[in-house]
Parts: sequence; C-alpha cells; structure tokens
Amino acid sequence: MGVAQRSRRWLVPVTAVAVVAGVGALGPVVADASPKLPGISAQDLLAKVQTAKVDGLSGTVRSDADLGLPAIPGAPAGSEQLTEMLSGQHTARVAFASPDKARVSVLDNQAERVWTTDGKSAWAYDSSRREAVKLTVPEHKTAKPEKAVPSYDPQAVAKQFLDAIDPTTKVEVSGTEKVAGRDAYKLRLVPKTDKTTVGSVTLAIDSKTWVPLDVTVMPRTGNDPAVEVGFSSVSFDVPSANTFTFTPPQGVKVTDKKVPSQVGPKRVAPKQIEPKQLKPGTAKADEPTVIGEGWESVAMIRGAQTGRLTGNGPLAQLLAKAPTVSGTWGKGKVLTSKMVSALITDDGRVFVGLVTPDTLQAAAAKAPR
Repeated sequence: MGVAQRSRRWLVPVTAVAVVAGVGALGPVVADASPKLPGISAQDLLAKVQTAKVDGLSGTVRSDADLGLPAIPGAPAGSEQLTEMLSGQHTARVAFASPDKARVSVLDNQAERVWTTDGKSAWAYDSSRREAVKLTVPEHKTAKPEKAVPSYDPQAVAKQFLDAIDPTTKVEVSGTEKVAGRDAYKLRLVPKTDKTTVGSVTLAIDSKTWVPLDVTVMPRTGNDPAVEVGFSSVSFDVPSANTFTFTPPQGVKVTDKKVPSQVGPKRVAPKQIEPKQLKPGTAKADEPTVIGEGWESVAMIRGAQTGRLTGNGPLAQLLAKAPTVSGTWGKGKVLTSKMVSALITDDGRVFVGLVTPDTLQAAAAKAPR
C-alpha cells in the first residue's frame, strides 16, 4: 500500500491523533455473523498482518466518528468541513495500487472531494467550490498517497496502532466476524496503562490476505466507539491505470503547482527523546518533540502562534471556557474530548496526545521551555 516506515515510538501522539481526527472524514460498518475459522494465536496473527501486502484494492470505506469534541463558537466560513470530518458518518470510494497510486473520492452533502495520484502528478478537486489543484512531481520523486490520504485506508489506519505496540500493550485474538462479505479475525489491542484515553483498538483482519478491513477505537470511558472505519465493500483486484487519472469537469478553475525539488539536507521524522536530552530550540515549530513512550507519549510543538488565540476569535472563545492550569512548567489552558487532550501554554508550546490531562501536564514538566 506504499505506507512509509515510521518510528513506532512517536506514532502514538502524532499520527494516531491525526488518524483519530482524520477518519471522521469517511458511516457505520456493519459486520455479519461470526464465521468459523481455524484457530490462530495472537502472535501469529500479528506477524501476518504486519507483513501483509497486496498489489492493489478498491472499495467503499465507511466510518462513524464521535470524538466528543466541543463546538467552536462563531466558526468562520469553510470550517464546517473540518467539523464534519471530526464527527458523524461519512462514505468514500477508494482505490490503491502499489507502489504509489491512490484515489479517494469523498461523498458528503451532495458534493464530491477527490484526491488522486498516479505517482507522477496529483489532483485535488472540490465539486462544491468548482476548483481543482494539479501538483506535478519532479522525476526523481514520487507522489506519496499515504501522506495525503492515510485516513481513508483502513490498512494505513491500522498500521498507526500496530506500530505503537510495546510492552504496555495487551494483544489478543477476540473472535471472528464478517466485514464486507469477507471472513476476518479480530485482533484486539488493549493499553495496560490508565494514562491513555484509548480503551482498546480492534482490527478486523482478512483471513485470506491478512489485510485490515476495519478498525474500531474504543475510549477508556463509555460503551460506544469513538471511531470505526472500514470497508463496506472491497475487491483485491488491482485497479486499472486510468482509475488514477483525473480530467477536471468543464468550467472548473484549475491551479497548477509544482512540487519543488529537495534543497538542503533531508528532513527526517522526529524521534522520541528522553527529557535530559531535550534542549531549547532543538525542534522547529512544525517538528514535534515526543516525551514519553507508547500510549503515554505526548507530542510537543514549539512556536505555536498563541497570539491568534487572544481577542474575540472562535478559538479564543473556546479557550476562554477551558480550565486554566499551572505548574512548574508554567501556565496554560487544557482542552479535552473523549479521545484527544491538548495543553496550550502561555509561552507558545502545544502538548497533545491520546492521554489524560494529568499526563499532559506531567509531560510539560519534563519538557524544556
């Protein structure tokens, strides 16, 4: 599926938060009666799913997201799309082909949003705005569909949680089910710590290809899933090449952009760093530093433009209602939801993770100013 290798330690706070938010952009996935399949150990099933690879697939992905996020008062025009992505039921048609082809078509409110790449160029199209953007990729590069649309691929979503498995995770086979008409094993990941907001993650693993067909994330509190994303229909035939081409409809405004060639040293993914190794100024504003490990890890982003959070703007109104907290790390505001917690400090740092507010403050106390 072209999913790039990543450091497993920093995936939990950074990409898992993004995944939990992003999968909302896809409707409830209904499983059939439990099929009878040969027994398999959690270790063997985990090994199979971690090495699973298919040359291509296509299908319909549905999701249901309920993160318990508060409404943003007075939100500006255009932000309703973000709100929809973080809650409710959504449907997308997807297609992938190894190593670098992907197409996602999201259907919402009688409008269609399309992202597609054939590995050399990429298109982003919004029918409601009658606009399209074409990105041309230099010859020595390839488009990376998994970076643009990971939340619409159950295999990519599952990988974020599989890469987070460490000694603080209980892994078990919890039964079988049918997903999109295919027999699947249920692989359940349960964090052993109470410092995370994640109660469990259950992956429905196809019994033929060993590809994840469905991901269900349960919060630590409550009986309803925070997120479920999975196939309602799927085919493992490789899609034809023309699936990934795009011709803008007549009258659509097209903007051409070229991805610049890489200049200077190659940027790498941020690494998990022990508190004693943290030094002020070692991370750029858009490069998170990770404190802690596994499910308890927290991402810290420096240089947040907190000035925008003052005044009468929608985010300022939201923060005005948030609790004020302080400690040896300083002073700030805490925003919480069913799954995601964030601490915004007065000195421009943002701490975020699938953790409790107390865990955020403990991480802030270990981090540099």
